[in-house]
Amino acid sequence: MVSDGMGTATWVKALDNLDLLAAPVANELRRLAEHEPDLAGRAVVAAIDPDFADTESMTDHYEMDIYLSCNCVLVAGKRSGEERVAAAVVRATTRADVNHVVKPLLDVRKCSFWPQERAVEASGMEYGGITPVGVPESWRLLIDTRVVEGFCVIGSGLRTSKLAVPGALLAALPRAEVVEGLAYEVE
Repeated sequence: MVSDGMGTATWVKALDNLDLLAAPVANELRRLAEHEPDLAGRAVVAAIDPDFADTESMTDHYEMDIYLSCNCVLVAGKRSGEERVAAAVVRATTRADVNHVVKPLLDVRKCSFWPQERAVEASGMEYGGITPVGVPESWRLLIDTRVVEGFCVIGSGLRTSKLAVPGALLAALPRAEVVEGLAYEVE
């Protein structure tokens, strides 16, 4: 199923095209299909030009509704020498509230966005394609309530494709925490 506003990209069933997904993403989608076959069966993937992998250029180039696009940002902080990491998923029209929402959820004094190299190495995904589907089990997975409503275009773990899923699929992921007010609107 393809949602309105998904533009000119050619969308195909993700479970039939796992080669378009990074390994951790494909593995998680397969696992989810065992427990939530209807949700996993609605996931679609589209090959894209990696030069247009970033949100704004992708939505412009493929004529997508920017509201459908969601970003997965990695945030970390330390407490008692232990690093605590969260993948925060928000609509592209919003920004994660790192200081007022993520920081208290991680129970850390200070938190910041992870550097690109660490994010890529730890996730097993390419920068610009990092996605909540398949993040390491040790991370918290925080999802803004707006993401759960409707369809979401997210990373596939690769810069050469995008994954689109019902927001309910993200909420069904292991360890997913749907958080009211995780993000705020961009003015």
